[in-house]
Amino acid sequence: MIPRLHSRLAASAPAVQIAAAIAAAFTTYFCMYAFRKPIGAATFEGLRVFGIDLKIAVLSSQLLGYATAKFLGIRVLSEMSPARRTATLLGVVLAAEACLAIFAIVPAPLRLVAMFGNGLCLGGVWGLVYAYLEGRRTSEILGAGLSASYIVASGVVKTVGRKIVLLGVPEVWMPAVTGLTFLPLFLVGVAGLAALPPPSPDDEALRTRRTPMDRRARRAFVRRHAMPIAALTGLYVLLTAYRDIRDNFAVEIWNALGWAGKPQILTVSEIPIALAVLLVLAVLYRVEDNLRALYWVHGIMACGTVLIGLATLGFDLGLVGGTAFMILVGLGLYLAYVPYGCVLFDRMIAATGTVGTAVFMIYVTDAAGYAGSIALMLGKHAFGPDTPWLHFFRLISYATCALCTAAFAASAIGISRVVRGPAVVPSEP
Repeated sequence: MIPRLHSRLAASAPAVQIAAAIAAAFTTYFCMYAFRKPIGAATFEGLRVFGIDLKIAVLSSQLLGYATAKFLGIRVLSEMSPARRTATLLGVVLAAEACLAIFAIVPAPLRLVAMFGNGLCLGGVWGLVYAYLEGRRTSEILGAGLSASYIVASGVVKTVGRKIVLLGVPEVWMPAVTGLTFLPLFLVGVAGLAALPPPSPDDEALRTRRTPMDRRARRAFVRRHAMPIAALTGLYVLLTAYRDIRDNFAVEIWNALGWAGKPQILTVSEIPIALAVLLVLAVLYRVEDNLRALYWVHGIMACGTVLIGLATLGFDLGLVGGTAFMILVGLGLYLAYVPYGCVLFDRMIAATGTVGTAVFMIYVTDAAGYAGSIALMLGKHAFGPDTPWLHFFRLISYATCALCTAAFAASAIGISRVVRGPAVVPSEP
């Protein structure tokens, strides 16, 4: 079936190929969240392990596994051949579902091990999916469609998870049941990705051919882009931590804003955010000059972090209500965060003429980002265990605004220096 679909897509109109790629990528990554994020819909009230709130311990363990996978992905995914992607994608998600089942049946301390395994399995999924999309003339459109999946998916998955609990399923079994619910649709999405034709010669001419990167190629890339990489990686640590606090403790934050017992807000509030981000990033497709597009991306991301600060200030002054506050900071967050996984590094490679893969840099920043997320979550437990999540979220909103806006400016300056410098194109592995 997949070879036949591949032939039909290869012979179809460009618009059909774009729609098929977006649908397949969106579906695959959307469903992956059903194996990763339903744990955020649980509360585990009153339960502790090793003296730590069970939810914080479980989420930290999962994030540790996820961050470990990101570090491993720097090498494994940047060197992976296209022929191995589909089997790897299926294998890691099925293993993640097995970890959720183990989580439900083992004693509390071993649940941390199960969730570490779950995160370890899922940490490579983004790179596997995006590898099907990068290096194309339409990568902004495809990447925006893919990114919209996780903006919406987290809320949908947690809404489904809460409803499963309300049906009488124990909280410890809810994540596994949620994953099984989305498994058939996940398989459909993977089949669609496997059927996509590779980038055309015209794509390679405009966006630089994407090839696996060995150790020598990776080191050459880092040396050449040292300043922007340092700035982008540093600020991504804070962005990822901020996003995970908003995402993993959305139930607690929304409850504090008066939405207790109304899980639908977790989904409804994310839809306008996804649509707005999708529209903004898709417009970049019209910018053909790669360097100009790269600067536009930096400007959009900086506007996002400024919006986070302004929305928080408006909420504190009573000018913005709780619902608008959460939607506005979510919009600002994802305007700054989403380009990392699709547009930013794809355009950087094209603008600087470096032969390689955007997946490599995506995983460099991801690895650091999730490590920072774990540190922030455990730091909150150590220094402010009784601090309400809404208050804590407001404080890091201001920090995210100030630090990230300055770092985006430093990155843009660093990129201008790389472009003016001599071209260094690492040899193909």
